[in-house]
Amino acid sequence: MKKSLTTLLLPVLMSGSCTVGPDFKVPLFNAGEKWKQNQSTTPTALPDAWWQLYKDDELNRLVDLAFKNNNDLAAAKARVDTARALAGVDRAKLFPELNLNAAANRARASEDAISEQMPPGIAIDPYASRFRSTFDLSFDPDLWGRNKRQLESSSAQADAQQALLDSQRLGLASEVARQYFLLRSLDEQEAILNETIKSRSDALSIQQSRADAGLADGLTSSRARTEVELARNDLTDVQRQRGSTENALAVLCGHSPSSFSIARDSKLPPIPSIQADTPAEVLNRRPDVRAAEQSLRSANAAIGVAQANFYPNFTINASAGFESLDANRFLDWQNRVLSIGAGVAAPVFNAGSNRANFDAAVSTRDEALANYRNSLIVALREVEDSLLDLKTLANSRQALEQALASAEVTKKLAQERFDKGLTNYLEVVDADRTVLQARLLLSQTDARQRITFAVLAKSLGGGWSGK
Repeated sequence: MKKSLTTLLLPVLMSGSCTVGPDFKVPLFNAGEKWKQNQSTTPTALPDAWWQLYKDDELNRLVDLAFKNNNDLAAAKARVDTARALAGVDRAKLFPELNLNAAANRARASEDAISEQMPPGIAIDPYASRFRSTFDLSFDPDLWGRNKRQLESSSAQADAQQALLDSQRLGLASEVARQYFLLRSLDEQEAILNETIKSRSDALSIQQSRADAGLADGLTSSRARTEVELARNDLTDVQRQRGSTENALAVLCGHSPSSFSIARDSKLPPIPSIQADTPAEVLNRRPDVRAAEQSLRSANAAIGVAQANFYPNFTINASAGFESLDANRFLDWQNRVLSIGAGVAAPVFNAGSNRANFDAAVSTRDEALANYRNSLIVALREVEDSLLDLKTLANSRQALEQALASAEVTKKLAQERFDKGLTNYLEVVDADRTVLQARLLLSQTDARQRITFAVLAKSLGGGWSGK
């Protein structure tokens, strides 16, 4: 028996272990050495908490609140935990499995059935007991590396989920910053419109007094009243937008909108200055690119799992314990039981199932490769777009400042001409509308500049280090 068992196990134990399937290599990609857009900002390292560069306490509070309470982020954290746990399941397959099995039973047999098999005159006990307890050991030597490749795949998936969590965290901070600066811009627009309503109401009172005194017709006061109501309508729209923005921030921070509010403040923080790293450094830091790379690694390892299915699968089994018909003699040495053996299962015919699974694994790897390459060029495009937006918004703001200064001069001259009777009130109305439009556009541009910086920080990967 020992000779037969040795003959059975020797090929398994002596064959060693190999790992089939392709080993993973990061695909080469030429990201270039510089960006298309020239930068004039002062070089500043981008920290992990990049939003703190704004030096706005309220923004810092909101971002911290979002990190603590955001439900989408909590779900992403749970996905990471799930992926880590599943990788642990695959890691356990590399080790032997030991189980304790115990059983006890008592049965009664038919006396007639037993008596037919026994000589006459012998007492028959129809009751019988059996007790058995064994430690059962099983082990897969993983000769073709199927379990190793499966662990490689699941571990890469766990790393991909972690990188996606980092990416979502970065995106959450950027979205909180976007909504916050939009809120502050709406606060400023609300202040501008309240100021405009007051000045137009004062003008309406003057024109109404002149009309009542017979110094002007009702057309001028009617136009003045129209401008007041239009400004009030604009104010209502801005207030509606502010309420929606505040509610959006409440959801981002994991709070009910009814219990969440932010005090009005029309002051925007200054725009930080940073220098974008080289394209290669940005790609190494972006967590979404890291996630795409790990997904590719996982798909590449899955090819090895599929390839291992073409080869025989060996198992080693052992069992040791005690078995007895009498509980009092259960642990007697002569009642010990022992077994050891090995098994093999080799594919013979499965109608092309293994080949189809292998082809599917290769196609999945090719898809992951395409997604990885696309994540690289999309990441570079996002940085270029953000740099371009910052540059053009700066030029736009400069133009709006000059337009506002000119519009205010025009408004002053139009009012003077109207007061002297050289023109009608329509010219004053048009000049006032131009001033209001320029002020609102300037406020919106200020917010867009700060929002664009947040987008740039996200595009650069924040200060994420992958640790």
